[in-house]
Amino acid sequence: MKGPGTFAAAIFLSLLAVVMPTKAQTPLTEGIQIGLSTDNVSITAGFSGADLTIFGSLENPDPLVARQGRYDVIVVLEGPAKPVVVRRKDRVLGVWVNLDSETFENVPVSYSVATTRPLQDITEPNSYKQLSLGASNLYMQPADAGDSPATIEEFTAALRERKAAAGLYSENVGGVQFLSQNLFRATVRLAPNVPVGTHKARAFLFKSGLFIKESSAQLEIRKSGFEQSIFRVAHDYSFLYGVFAISLAMITGWLGRLVFRRD
Repeated sequence: MKGPGTFAAAIFLSLLAVVMPTKAQTPLTEGIQIGLSTDNVSITAGFSGADLTIFGSLENPDPLVARQGRYDVIVVLEGPAKPVVVRRKDRVLGVWVNLDSETFENVPVSYSVATTRPLQDITEPNSYKQLSLGASNLYMQPADAGDSPATIEEFTAALRERKAAAGLYSENVGGVQFLSQNLFRATVRLAPNVPVGTHKARAFLFKSGLFIKESSAQLEIRKSGFEQSIFRVAHDYSFLYGVFAISLAMITGWLGRLVFRRD
């Protein structure tokens, strides 16, 4: 005769048999990872720009979705953030002068984007705004929040246009290419005037227009050679560097006066 313990064990095994198949059928969540071939880039005075290659992979991709090309990846290389002053020039009595200005805090000095397809074909504009993804969706925080919204919007647009004209804000449509169902390669542009400092590489995975996951890595851009030595001295010994620079200017001016003096 079976006791209560045997009956309880039978119920437990029955419930376990029901739960386990359910867990086995639960699909794994897709993810994304990126890797840099180097964690630092050295540039010299003759640096004229370069293309940086970033490799990445999808984790647990759905083979059917991958074959249908419904995975999209956007890779961003974002430079260090600094305050930026935007000035507006107007003509006064025939002379161009700075009349108005707006200061923005924590503005990425550079911002390069690479995509699998045009941004408008990947997801809705609201998704980009929520993720602050894309140069046009970066939030430029004004130092004086009391300025009129129209003024802030005008100077924000001017700031973005100036960055794009300098090549610091760029977009490379088709710069992300899938090498297989789960491996991809991204190419982002380093402008000739790319700032030194810590840059952040970020990869965003979209599935059928929906944001899935993000991954990031850091890249250090620094000067090398004689320029790096001058840069280090100027920052570590600023007072002595200033005295040296003033003395050098005075000596150069004095020598120039001797050379070009007319007797």
